Amino acid sequence: MNAGIIGIGRYTPEKVVTNADLEKVMDTSDEWIRTRTGIEERRIADDSIDTSHMATFASEKALKDAGISAEDLDLILVATVTPDQPFPTVACMLQEKLGAKKAAAMDISAACAGFMYGMVTAKQFVESGAYKNVLVVGVEKLSKITDWDDRNTAVLFGDGAGAAVIGPVSEGKGILSFELGADGTGGKHLYQDEYIIMNGREVFKFAVRQMGESSVNVLEKAGLTKEDVDFLIPHQANIRIMEAARERLELPVEKMSKTVHKYGNTSAASIPISLVEEVEAGKIKDGDLIVMVGFGGGLTWGAIALRWGR
Repeated sequence: MNAGIIGIGRYTPEKVVTNADLEKVMDTSDEWIRTRTGIEERRIADDSIDTSHMATFASEKALKDAGISAEDLDLILVATVTPDQPFPTVACMLQEKLGAKKAAAMDISAACAGFMYGMVTAKQFVESGAYKNVLVVGVEKLSKITDWDDRNTAVLFGDGAGAAVIGPVSEGKGILSFELGADGTGGKHLYQDEYIIMNGREVFKFAVRQMGESSVNVLEKAGLTKEDVDFLIPHQANIRIMEAARERLELPVEKMSKTVHKYGNTSAASIPISLVEEVEAGKIKDGDLIVMVGFGGGLTWGAIALRWGR
């Protein structure tokens, strides 16, 4: 039995904060932000919308796309570092909001690599036959842990949610291989105190190396080559890091997802949001080989080679 994606959905808040908006409240410039990060704007959720709400909006779309009801779910996994509160988990709150009465529920905390961790966890449950339908959500309200007086980090982050239903798919489709990893010694370079604290130089060096290595590794594990890749979906943290991963796979520009300019870094939500955008735009088609790769605080990383389709 192969596990793959049978439904997807996303949610991004309505409020747009542009670089020009940030110029008015801090010592920065549109040109400085764009040339260093590729970010032009980001979405910010208002006070009435918390992490569990965004997760619900994205999940409802994913369930509809999968053609199943919430009561068909066996397990809910929510990747987030910005829960509404320490407990109950966002996953449990989501279970209630969806009416997924039969589903077990838990949160996964692996920062920006969280959605990769969630998908790989879901794969084990589905392929073992223990569960049939697992909902995986990447969701963050990073605006509530961002120091808006720190120009080095405030320009980077945004809010949003992406969701995928993982279930059995036909032979040759689904998750072909994966890599998960962690390096706790690097945790001091990217962490949350009251707000997000980041050593940008060290995180950049780590990310450029790890994104490329992990992308190549999952291809080798699946018995595939760079030439087999149809589309790359990297974590949308920084355009220069993303470009390094694309160049490592020797892919043309049009074969890499780029949404960082619209949404900034949405942590665990960035890969699923990008996936939905590219599918809706017709850039990902049935049978395409996709590489998804992310890195985050921990330090953590994860990559998946996936054959698109059911």
